[in-house]
Amino acid sequence: MATIAQWAEGARLRTLPLAIAPVLIGTGAAFGAIGGFSSLIIGSVDPADRPELGIGTLLFRALLAVIVSLGLQIGSNFANDYSDGIRGTDDVRVGPQRLTASGAAPPGAVKRAAFISFGVAALAGIVLVLVSQSWWFVPVGILAVLAAWFYTGGSHPYGYYALGEVFVFIFFGLVATLGTTYVMIQQLPPAAWAGAVAIGLFSCAVLMVNNLRDIPTDSEAGKTTLAVLLGDQRARAAYTLLVAVPYLLLLVPILSGHPAAVLAALSLVLAIGPLQTVLSGSQGTALIPPIKNTGLTALTYSALLALGLAL
Repeated sequence: MATIAQWAEGARLRTLPLAIAPVLIGTGAAFGAIGGFSSLIIGSVDPADRPELGIGTLLFRALLAVIVSLGLQIGSNFANDYSDGIRGTDDVRVGPQRLTASGAAPPGAVKRAAFISFGVAALAGIVLVLVSQSWWFVPVGILAVLAAWFYTGGSHPYGYYALGEVFVFIFFGLVATLGTTYVMIQQLPPAAWAGAVAIGLFSCAVLMVNNLRDIPTDSEAGKTTLAVLLGDQRARAAYTLLVAVPYLLLLVPILSGHPAAVLAALSLVLAIGPLQTVLSGSQGTALIPPIKNTGLTALTYSALLALGLAL
């Protein structure tokens, strides 16, 4: 029977910053679009005919969005553990051991953990739909769960056909960020779009370096990730591009009335280490720290961007 520590490892807690980051940006963009956090504090943007713009209401919706995003991320992680485990893809791993492949937990238990996580996300999503009246969120949520499951699940998992980054970009970039902003203020300002693309690219960068590490084992298991398709050197170049472009995208909020968005550029200091490791040609376990550190860079970028937008 798996221990609590093993279940925590199975949930891949190091990936959770990527679930929180888009909600931070979406929340910051929402506050920025209605005058900033300070305007809410003094009540100048809380007219009687729009009580949904009250600070308590907005933060409650942001909290629900975080729960949805975390539930989907953890559910996706457990679903990946289960599907790759029963398929044998994880039998030989460079990274941390998986619950299913290592035998620490029965496949059925890991599968249940995935669906419990999806269930938590669904419950929070239903509440969010009810309080925001954003009914379009229902089919989007269903698509997000299906995308999370079929990433490595089913008879033709799209994660085995170099499409993992597409899912990550759409659902943990565009949908998570823009969805958060929209359910809060029913608007999608330019800063939200730029932030959504930026965190989507960061999320793809984390997946890219993860799959770069696994090129030898994935190739042997017949799993064609984008890193496998590109090959070692081009995958490293792609990672570099995915990390660099978000900093160029800061020009969008800066030029659209949010000069404090430049704060996010400070996170570049954290990006230097993982970039150096990846570009140095490191292999195997040496690529594990860049996975964590790229996620930390993404979270820091998002927190600073959210602050810059909300000021």
